Amino acid sequence: MNIYKLKYTDKETALADFINKGIYVEELLYAEGIQAVVEIGLIVLIDGTYDENFNEITAPIYADGYHYDIMAIQDIDFGTNEIIVNNPKHNFAGYEEV
Repeated sequence: MNIYKLKYTDKETALADFINKGIYVEELLYAEGIQAVVEIGLIVLIDGTYDENFNEITAPIYADGYHYDIMAIQDIDFGTNEIIVNNPKHNFAGYEEV
């Protein structure tokens, strides 16, 4: 099983690449061999602060990019979109990084 941690500039670029690579045969319909696609999205590095009425005092700070995790049977070349993650925000059950 292959686990891919991916970073794109935005969601639209990621979805276009997934369709181009055959991850999706139609929008949000997995191709054969794709076990899961998890949209992580924006990753918060520092939480924002809010008052008692939930008005933003300071904005959250996000990591660069828009993130996805993919589990697939086949090898897929994601090029520079594949990243190494030391402290993942998501793991697939039974495939946790050690």
